[in-house]
Amino acid sequence: MPNYRRATVAGGTYFFTVVTYRRQHCLCDDDVRAALRAGIEYTRERLPFAIDAWVLLPDHLHCIWTLPPGDADFGKRWGLIKRFVSLHCSRLRHDNWLTASKQTRNESTLWQRRFWEHQIRNDQDFKHHVDYIHHNPVKHGHAQRVADWPHSTFHRYVAKGVYTVDWAGDAAITLSGAGE
Repeated sequence: MPNYRRATVAGGTYFFTVVTYRRQHCLCDDDVRAALRAGIEYTRERLPFAIDAWVLLPDHLHCIWTLPPGDADFGKRWGLIKRFVSLHCSRLRHDNWLTASKQTRNESTLWQRRFWEHQIRNDQDFKHHVDYIHHNPVKHGHAQRVADWPHSTFHRYVAKGVYTVDWAGDAAITLSGAGE
């Protein structure tokens, strides 16, 4: 079995990609979005973290978090969030998808087992990943313009003056090397 290594810088800023099991298109459903929001709040009450950027797509999400000083345990946070959503969205349980491995690990059929993480190295890396996150709905064909996608922190960035509402316009932009 591979020995996965994760970045573990306390107080670090991280980019994540989290994917649904078998690429189910359910994350934008009202009940799943509500459970995800509640799961994040539940987790942040116990293990605080800042959400710097976020996009929710039907079968995956990307986000950037900053952890508090002295804390590098993003894995526990993701475990709490994924479990919370799985328990509150039992309609997405597919018993026929439960493998022996999933049963042994007490996993749901909503999420892929792992997640992809990248430690943000500097301001340029942060900007690149924030741009990637916000452009992702266009990349996957869910929206023609970044501003048309409602499940993203793009609108918060526009309100702060970081982007204009027509950022990335109609022109295709290339943002490679970030997660999915």
